[in-house]
Amino acid sequence: MFDALSERLDRIASKLKSRGRLSDADLDEALKEIRVALLEADVELGVVRGFLDGIRSRVAGQELSKAITPGQQVIKAVHEELIAVLGGDAFKITYASQPPTVVLLAGLQGAGKTTTAAKLARWFKQQGRNPLLVGADLQRPAAVEQLRVLGEQIGVTVFSQASNPVEVASAGLAEARRLGRDVVIVDTAGRLAIDEALMQEVRDISGAVSPDFTFLVIDAMTGQDAVATAKSFHETLALSGVIVTKLDGDARGGAALSIRSVTHCPIKLIGVGEKMDALEVFHPDRMSSRILGMGDMLTMIEKAQEAFDADQAQEIASKFRQDTFTLEDFRNQLRQVKKLGSFEQILGMLPGMGMLKELKKVKVDQKEFVRMEAIINSMTMAERRNSDILNASRRKRIADGSGTTVMDVNRLLKSYADSRKMMRQMMGATGGGSKKKKGKIRRKGSFFPF
Repeated sequence: MFDALSERLDRIASKLKSRGRLSDADLDEALKEIRVALLEADVELGVVRGFLDGIRSRVAGQELSKAITPGQQVIKAVHEELIAVLGGDAFKITYASQPPTVVLLAGLQGAGKTTTAAKLARWFKQQGRNPLLVGADLQRPAAVEQLRVLGEQIGVTVFSQASNPVEVASAGLAEARRLGRDVVIVDTAGRLAIDEALMQEVRDISGAVSPDFTFLVIDAMTGQDAVATAKSFHETLALSGVIVTKLDGDARGGAALSIRSVTHCPIKLIGVGEKMDALEVFHPDRMSSRILGMGDMLTMIEKAQEAFDADQAQEIASKFRQDTFTLEDFRNQLRQVKKLGSFEQILGMLPGMGMLKELKKVKVDQKEFVRMEAIINSMTMAERRNSDILNASRRKRIADGSGTTVMDVNRLLKSYADSRKMMRQMMGATGGGSKKKKGKIRRKGSFFPF
């Protein structure tokens, strides 16, 4: 989302790289370019002015450290100011002393409230909680049914009934107490635009359930309209925070940079994809680092910890050492790699990688993972455990069964063989048990589809 802004800021730093010192003229020129970059990113004008004033006050009159260049000094000031604008501290949930903790979701139609409700329920499950979803959106046809389908995917019960939204919310809270659920998430109806009927309904629901947290769900693609929406809802509901959806899209990102400054209501969570696990706690410092191309290793580590099981990783390492790594193990590894997200998202979290234009042009076919898994699923247990028996007729049968071609099957088997060979070499190079002569590791292939 912030690619255009990131590229402009990188160009500003590059221009100042050769300067021995940062003159007033250099600073003025840099601030002028930053202003254009922010306005192009659809950041609200008042926020832009405050942002530039903040940078100027951080940089002007300071002695330039011998350890950093003028460009780095400006980027450091931009980084600090971005953190301040985005909101300082990350979201930390505090639960009600008398369960359940009630979370109310509000927003306009099409912002992604229902999907976000399910993602939030899954997020609470990850925290060890037992949530209940309440479908109080009776305005949109099939909204409750959509919530039920999503609830089944994540294993969370959904409550709703044929009544009015306020009664549904109250009855849902009573049902949560009866079932002993410790979190209740109430999905409310939206409108195409803000009107008094919408505001009154949300006010009534809020009064009926007394939420511990009231989150406004906003679509990042709506630009500056998102800021006006946040302002109106905040005046009505006294929001606890904002959840910004579709931050993985190609919008310019100005709404995310403007919301807190304009409404004084911080962003708490962000939606970064369509899958149920694509909801992240919003860390202003990490987002600032991503915008400036510094990467986000902490988020990447957290994703890896969630995706990869430590005991399973040790077991896989042992199988590589003993050369007993099978196609079944290979399939399990593919499933875990998919959980990390798209290749583009992973690149954006690596320091400096976001600025490498050639890498940014790389397009990875995520469907390749699906094809590879389908091929392995079409094999018999004996074939998965011993790939040496896969002759031409077996490969033809597997291709037909998986809806792929023999060429696809051959490519997967080559990737599997290459990954085994590479890991054996790495084990040997690190003293992992291989008796082969140590030497330079030459990677011929990979089980990644790129």
